[in-house]
Amino acid sequence: MPRSIVITEEYAHPPEAVWALLTQSDQIARWLMPNDFVPEVNRSFTLRTRPRPGFDGIVRCRVLELDPPKRMRWSWASGKFDSVVIFELLPTRAGTRLTLRHEGFRGAAQLLPWFIMRHGWAKKLKVSLPAAFADPAEETS
Repeated sequence: MPRSIVITEEYAHPPEAVWALLTQSDQIARWLMPNDFVPEVNRSFTLRTRPRPGFDGIVRCRVLELDPPKRMRWSWASGKFDSVVIFELLPTRAGTRLTLRHEGFRGAAQLLPWFIMRHGWAKKLKVSLPAAFADPAEETS
């Protein structure tokens, strides 16, 4: 049975501000990873981080869908793992509700990556992304 990661957070910023953090390469680097992202459908890009045992530190992605400022979908591949990440934004009275879905974890072999990435995405959306709304000159962890 496939597993998914689903995380929903609300930010006190309009959808356009959240969208900018999700679709501008320099902003993605502040809260997620250094990258060569360009917001164009079918455009390939890479995310890079520190290599770890069994992971070379490179995530190969492709923009599959863009519907500004509502929805974006990426392919996500690292090693033998292929999946899809979906960002959905919904305006709220307080700002924006962002739901991230990371789909495609299959079988027992992907249980550990699912667990690690579930924790990683939660930290990125609860800590790193909100910090990116701060002064652009500040670096986030």
